[in-house]
Amino acid sequence: MFKTNVGSADRAIRAIVGIVLLALYFMGTATGVWAWVALIVGVVMLATAVLGWCPPYSILGINTCGVKKA
Repeated sequence: MFKTNVGSADRAIRAIVGIVLLALYFMGTATGVWAWVALIVGVVMLATAVLGWCPPYSILGINTCGVKKA
């Protein structure tokens, strides 16, 4: 469906950042607008880490994955 454009190191960093942001949200450390920002960005970071595909990377032609384009 989507071509992988996020490499292993990039995926790991995205997953860690996503988990930290979601933890800040669910533990109540982030409040107000920052809580919503943490929730949304955390979900997006985890989703792109799991899928291995980042829409802005596709638009900009960025590929951190080691796979060569055919």
